[in-house]
Amino acid sequence: MAGIYIHIPFCKQACYYCNFHFSTLLSYKEKLVAAIAKELFLRKDSLAGETIDSIYFGGGTPSLLSEKEFYAIYEAILKNYDTSSLKEFTFEANPDDLSDTFLNWLKNTAVDRLSIGIQSFEDVHLKFMNRAHTAKEAYESVQKAKQIGINRISIDLIYGIPGMEMQTWESNLTNAFSLEIDHLSSYCLTLEPNTVFGKLAKKDKMILPLEENSSSQFERLQNLSEAAGFVQYEISNFGKPNAFAIHNTNYWNGASYLGVGPGAHSFFPGQRMWNISNNQHYMRSLEKDELPLETESLSLADQFNEYVMTGLRTMWGIDLAFIENNFGHDYSNQIRKDLEKHLASGKLIAKENKWVLSKEGKFFADGIASDAFVINP
Repeated sequence: MAGIYIHIPFCKQACYYCNFHFSTLLSYKEKLVAAIAKELFLRKDSLAGETIDSIYFGGGTPSLLSEKEFYAIYEAILKNYDTSSLKEFTFEANPDDLSDTFLNWLKNTAVDRLSIGIQSFEDVHLKFMNRAHTAKEAYESVQKAKQIGINRISIDLIYGIPGMEMQTWESNLTNAFSLEIDHLSSYCLTLEPNTVFGKLAKKDKMILPLEENSSSQFERLQNLSEAAGFVQYEISNFGKPNAFAIHNTNYWNGASYLGVGPGAHSFFPGQRMWNISNNQHYMRSLEKDELPLETESLSLADQFNEYVMTGLRTMWGIDLAFIENNFGHDYSNQIRKDLEKHLASGKLIAKENKWVLSKEGKFFADGIASDAFVINP
């Protein structure tokens, strides 16, 4: 089984924290959609012999697509890939795009899961991050989607925002759970170098809350989501039982996926690829039937490090038997030595032949993974 990710590189305006590839110039949107369809055709042999079990339209802002543009991409997928075993079709959207008209036509497509970029239910924070929607639109977008019959809904929320009090964060979570969604993705605000916030930070005009404050908000997220019946199946992802994201779970479990569109990444066993993050160059290349991508071959050490990094972030952890069988005895022995101290401290828990992070350990996931990394010889 494999997945297809489609990157739609357009947004109405730039969110101040966003480091994804996008453009606010929408005049050539139809032309770029045609280029995405062309790339899907040119790369049809990439997943030869594999069936597609998940499709994900991300961005950027897929909800800026017209019905015609959506179907141009979707039909190119159907024409060139085996979707007979499709289990999940996720579509990212911003609340301000989810009009009744838009939701009605979306409901009649193959899309069965909506990921809504809410980020906050507080207008002051939405303005601070330069989001295009209001808190009212955020709340109503979920209600309207459910009323129209779209029941698989995930929302995004951000914590660690400067000035955000714990009471406000709790209110955000209470609002989310009151909407009876089945999935929540929640991330701590970070300052990426090429974003507005990153540039402000470089001039000492933007300061994030103390790490202990953000950690307290993460802990409250864990506790309140658990009380609401959600499972923290990945560090930043919480789902009701049987509502875990298939597409992202496949990422973390090392399945193949094809990324199409400018800036999109692909992964195949032992190999990683990525498209150029420039819309004009992307379109010009495809006009000449050339693929605008770069390829990196992953060494055994690279593959091991990636397995440890992604595996430890999930509720399934890392499997020592898998490491022994796929990377060898030396890797298996070394990781036991490298992570022994975390087992002793209770940050890692041994479950049969697997090691998973404890609730406390999730606060130290990156550091614990890096302790096990192997440096390429």
